[in-house]
Formats: sequence, structure tokens, C-alpha cells
Amino acid sequence: MTPLQRAYGGVQRAVCTLDARLKTVTAEPEKGAATAEYAVVLVAATAFAGVLLALIKSGTVKSLLTKIIQTALNVG
Repeated sequence: MTPLQRAYGGVQRAVCTLDARLKTVTAEPEKGAATAEYAVVLVAATAFAGVLLALIKSGTVKSLLTKIIQTALNVG
């Protein structure tokens, strides 16, 4: 085998490897992105729910809501 043939074989292998990597990357590039986005949304929604729960359980908000409900019931 001549040096030229060896060099050509090396280039051919490199091109095949690059082609295989590109096919792997571009086949379905966002397959896991949807799962990650759902996870981020769920974490954010859980944090928001925790903040709302803490806010509603506070004495100030509880008394304010009670007054609003009592006023609404006394209108009729």
C-alpha cells in the first residue's frame, strides 16, 4: 500500500466518522428538549404555588379575604 493510498484511507475514515456524527446530531436534535422544558415549567409552577400558599396562609391576607367574603354575603 502506497503512502497516498494510506492517506486516502485515513481521509475516507474521517469523512465517514464525521458523517455518522452529523447524522446522530441532526437526527432528532430536540428529542429531550420537550422533557427538559416540562421539568422547568413544573418546578416553576410548584414554586409559584408554594408562594401563593404561604401568602394565603398569612394573617393579613386571611383577614382581608374574610372581610371580602363577609361583605359579599351581607349585600343580599
